[in-house]
Amino acid sequence: MTNHPTARRQEVAAVYGAGLIQGVALVTFPAASVVFTSAADYGLSRTEYGGMFVPQAVAAIGSALLGAGLARRLGAKRIFLIGLVANLASMALLVLSRFVMRDPAVAYVVLLVATGCLGVGFGFTVPTLNTFAAGFFPQKVDKAVLALNALLGSGTALAPILVAVFVGLGIWWGLPVLVGALILGLLLFSARLPLCPSAEAGGAGGTSGRTKLPFRFWVFAGFALLYGVCETMSGNWASLYMTKELGASATQASLALTVFWGMVTAGRILFAVVEKWFPERTVFQVLPLLVAAGFVMIAFLRPTEPLLGIPAFALAGFGCSALLPLVISFGQAELKPIAASVAGGLIASYQIGYGIAAFGVGPLESRLGLSLGALYGATTGVALALAVLAVLLARHPSRRVTEAPRAQSHSSTRTTPITHPGDEP
Repeated sequence: MTNHPTARRQEVAAVYGAGLIQGVALVTFPAASVVFTSAADYGLSRTEYGGMFVPQAVAAIGSALLGAGLARRLGAKRIFLIGLVANLASMALLVLSRFVMRDPAVAYVVLLVATGCLGVGFGFTVPTLNTFAAGFFPQKVDKAVLALNALLGSGTALAPILVAVFVGLGIWWGLPVLVGALILGLLLFSARLPLCPSAEAGGAGGTSGRTKLPFRFWVFAGFALLYGVCETMSGNWASLYMTKELGASATQASLALTVFWGMVTAGRILFAVVEKWFPERTVFQVLPLLVAAGFVMIAFLRPTEPLLGIPAFALAGFGCSALLPLVISFGQAELKPIAASVAGGLIASYQIGYGIAAFGVGPLESRLGLSLGALYGATTGVALALAVLAVLLARHPSRRVTEAPRAQSHSSTRTTPITHPGDEP
């Protein structure tokens, strides 16, 4: 480890840059939904399109759960680099799939492997990035995690815009090529950095052996799962809903998806700035209600008013904004003895919700005859359940877990406090 200011700035740049690039990579597949479902391209049905994300969810869940244990044995830096390699493989496979597009079975298998690699990349990098961010700024963890997730959100907002540009140029595959090049550059840049927020960062927040997870962890996990359902209903299905059921143009659909992710990002930045006036726990309880309101608006849209979908998805995005980073930081703060495992566990729970919404919509449409509008209306109930859990998590922290015995080693805390340039004393 080194405390040299230049090296530290490079580590911070690598971590926060990775957040931005991971965001673009994560939404590359959903942003290209029109390409995947177009008869002139891949010609996937909605069920096949939704099924494409199952390997991603499964791989992300597995890698997120294994990440904390592997980081203790291999080091957080290696897990981060493995995640970048998996992301790079995903983009490469997506580009290669266009060459077998006319053979639907082969193309679909390649896409399944590509999304699986993306899941591994997401599951390894995102919990590690959250741990790095918390370790670099131990005196202002909530702001550090919010800022990281704001950059991740910025990447998700950029992806639909970039897809629209490349589709307009007739080279939709330009986006995965661009993302792959960025990941490769980041991989080469990060490989020479120590990427260790403290001398004990590799095991920060870890637990040895098998540890029984407290009940409060499962409440946090339930929140992350429900949040994953709400976010994915907008992130993965907004474009298809706008084009197929509301009659919107491809540009309008891309704009709706862009403003959703843009408001996710804007909210994260806003709530990091106005912390003094709007405490995080108050924000945490209010945002699920905005998500519910957004889904009500979306559910009642008519084919004659597709443009109203843009502000509706914007409201849902603003409601989603700070929920995931806050539940991670709250969980790590409250469950300090298992803090590193909390980050991975909550990301895994979020991915379970992602998988439910990504894959479940197609079968519900085909077997039960439900429209996407009806499913958005049903998701309002999920958002309201999210609001109930938010109240439980924000108002009733477990003193028994928070006040863990002080005899614990330093590795039992979320991060080992160290002072870096810019940190508060």
